[in-house]
Amino acid sequence: MPESHLFTIENFYHFAKERKLMAAQCDNCGTLLVPPRPVCTNCLSKNLEWIKLKPKGKLLTYTVIHVASPRFQSLAPYAVGIVKLEDGPNLPGMIKGIEPENIKVGMDVLVDFDTNIPAEWPMWPRYFFRPS
Repeated sequence: MPESHLFTIENFYHFAKERKLMAAQCDNCGTLLVPPRPVCTNCLSKNLEWIKLKPKGKLLTYTVIHVASPRFQSLAPYAVGIVKLEDGPNLPGMIKGIEPENIKVGMDVLVDFDTNIPAEWPMWPRYFFRPS
């Protein structure tokens, strides 16, 4: 169970394990921080709270990786993109469930979670995007 008062990447991934996409929201100015940070990047306030984000967004840009690092070679080719979430912030992540040649900028995507994690690093649950 994440410690709700700590706005860390570790807690972000604890929530992902529970299949929740969470952000830190500044109580001062409303800025959403994804991934979370302990201080608002807009007004420097430490007055934050966790909020659950909607899992919908639009693909802003993407790239297809053909030559991957050893850890990801078995996945190549694979796509990584930046999604504008319905709630406002942009979030980078892998795109799954669609052939790379069928991916289109502007397409609607959903955030999903991979909780079947191999033993090697990174051992955190992962979020990814898939077509909606």
